[in-house]
Amino acid sequence: MAEQTHVLFVEDDDVIREATQLALERDGFVVTAMPDGLSGLDAFRARRPDIALLDVMVPGLDGVSLCRRIRDESTVPVIMLSARADSIDVVLGLEAGADDYVTKPFDGAVLVARIRAVLRRFGHASGTGPGAPAPTGSAEPAGDGVLSFGDLEIDTIGMEVRRGGKPVGLTPTEMRLLLEFSAAPGTVLSRDKLLERVWDYGWGGDTRVVDVHVQRLRAKIGQDRIETVRGFGYKLRA
Repeated sequence: MAEQTHVLFVEDDDVIREATQLALERDGFVVTAMPDGLSGLDAFRARRPDIALLDVMVPGLDGVSLCRRIRDESTVPVIMLSARADSIDVVLGLEAGADDYVTKPFDGAVLVARIRAVLRRFGHASGTGPGAPAPTGSAEPAGDGVLSFGDLEIDTIGMEVRRGGKPVGLTPTEMRLLLEFSAAPGTVLSRDKLLERVWDYGWGGDTRVVDVHVQRLRAKIGQDRIETVRGFGYKLRA
């Protein structure tokens, strides 16, 4: 990595926290590790990390609530850590604004790969990442880079979205998801395809991540703008 990435890691288990911090530091990350949600929030505000790893079950301020507080202040990417893959905590964390989640126990190499995948998405969607790929669909924006769908306008150059002339605040992951839909309006994109293109899950992943992000995106750009094609996936109404 050309520059060191600052990771905020909130985990109450001393063994997991220390071992994970050491593993991340060996991979070149700078890590601020905190044992509870309140100290994690203070550290986030004081140090403004590049990414936050939040365990769901931490004292003081649980990980889901901490994610909401962070999301109120920033679009920094957030990965939730959950001990149960089928837990409602996973969905709650995603609904709170998390970009992804990792199930415990996790392999250190897998965690690093997921962190880097999220950071690549962040760089692309915020317009700050070097060499970020364009959406993989076939449609091309107009000369000014603005795509229009009814009252929805997507500035693919300035990375801004407006609905009815008013700005719409999207997280980087939501922005990349919208760019994928808008690059091929009317085309059905499967959940697996979206996992591959937006989340860099070439090996597959949990489709709940897609479903929750589509729900969040609909709430911001209009419930009827993205259509569910049952059994196949989603498409943007042209």
